[in-house]
Amino acid sequence: MTSETRTGPPRFGSERAMLRAFLDYHRATLAMKCEGLTDEELRQRSMPPSTLSLLGLVRHMAEVERAWFRRVFEDNDAPLVWSDETDFQAAYDASASTRGEAFAAWDAEVARSRRIEREAESLDQAGYQPRWSAEVSLRMVMVHVLLEYGRHNGHADLLREGVDGTVGA
Repeated sequence: MTSETRTGPPRFGSERAMLRAFLDYHRATLAMKCEGLTDEELRQRSMPPSTLSLLGLVRHMAEVERAWFRRVFEDNDAPLVWSDETDFQAAYDASASTRGEAFAAWDAEVARSRRIEREAESLDQAGYQPRWSAEVSLRMVMVHVLLEYGRHNGHADLLREGVDGTVGA
């Protein structure tokens, strides 16, 4: 991690502005945890037999962005990024992946998610979550994805320390 490139969330603002800012902050945190590492280091697993790695987390979060924004608000039948069988665990296996591949997919899904959120009239906009066969609000989706990033950025902290000893935000 070479520099602090994240913009911290505001201390005051609307609910939507806060959710948007915290999501972007956590997205930037995941990217920062991967800075300066080779593909091999990004693929380094936490502890066998787990396939968990920093690159696996990037791939997983691309899947999360797609599953909660694109599939809910645009295309309920959109395939997953790394699985034709709707296996959400497949993204974690980054053994044959590269930074370029994983980050290109993640960046594309984040850009789509941001566009979907910006175009929504309100946080109360409903979408259909195919995994649950139920409608959900944009507010619920943003909170859910924010919690996913929070959990997985904790994993990223430990993974990065295991790769090269780097700790901290």
